[in-house]
Amino acid sequence: SNDPMAYMLTIVLLQLINSPVVDIADIIILFFRQLCFGAICGYLLGILAVKIINKINLSNDALYSVLLLTIMLFIFGFTSLIKVVAKTLVPLTSFISGNGFLAVYVGGLVIGNHRFVHKRSTMKFFDGITWLFQIIMFLTLGLLVNPSELLPLAGLGISIGLFMIFFSRPISVFISLLPFRKFSLKSRLFVSWVGLRGAVPIIFATYPMIADIENSRLIFNIVFFITILSLVIQGTFITPVAKLLHLDLPFKEKNKLNEFDVEFSDDIKSAMCEIVVKKEMLQNGNKIMDINIPDHTLVAMVKRDNAYFIPKGNTKLLENDIILIITDDEKALRETKRLLQGND
Repeated sequence: SNDPMAYMLTIVLLQLINSPVVDIADIIILFFRQLCFGAICGYLLGILAVKIINKINLSNDALYSVLLLTIMLFIFGFTSLIKVVAKTLVPLTSFISGNGFLAVYVGGLVIGNHRFVHKRSTMKFFDGITWLFQIIMFLTLGLLVNPSELLPLAGLGISIGLFMIFFSRPISVFISLLPFRKFSLKSRLFVSWVGLRGAVPIIFATYPMIADIENSRLIFNIVFFITILSLVIQGTFITPVAKLLHLDLPFKEKNKLNEFDVEFSDDIKSAMCEIVVKKEMLQNGNKIMDINIPDHTLVAMVKRDNAYFIPKGNTKLLENDIILIITDDEKALRETKRLLQGND
């Protein structure tokens, strides 16, 4: 709900600048209407989207990702224009209005936490789309920046940025987390340190330029400078701060498959990895039945040179063969790797 709230605050502040006679009560009511109807539309349309995706039968599996992208755009458009739709269908319902950003966010949470067909491939599609649009977004924002205009604002930008990093954000975080007793002091400090970074503030800084607000270019340059400052300071020191507060966890290496293009559904808890056959593994014999493979572990496939085949118990393995191992869970997989590779 952070970005939708920031969006609404930006719009309200621009309205106040353009027409200072705006009623505060109307603004508060608008906030609640936007949040409530936005969340309701996101939830209901998210549930409907899951049903549509699971019921529809598309001949091309790749179209499911396109379908979900279309649903996302529909959720945003419908929620943003619900006031127009409701007023057209039923007069006297002009009070209905929702926030499209919040609706998409809630809808995404609802869809992502439900089972639907081709979920894994769809998630990968959206990961790629996310990176693509982030690149386009930063490229576009970069075209709006004139470096010669930033240097004269360095003193002001650094002062505001440091104040936000070390004072205003920590204060707002500690106040916001007061009801949540489970957060330790170290956790609150860490949450205070992250934030501010990202392109959303820069995007919202373009709104005053679009609204032709006085000194809008100055506002944009200051926001851009602060965001870059936050990226450099907070982004660089996230890991050291986590270690300093003893909140860091050991890096958990993923069992990424390079030779076997195989994936499990999220509902399947089995784990798999690929292991290169070494000479030490064949010291008791070169057949699969001779290798020290624990229970609940299966050698599902073997790659030899450029050929793939499914092995049997009496299949002979050669040094530098690559085998695909499948186990019941991650714990069994670690035990298998320890026995076969001599490490955890």
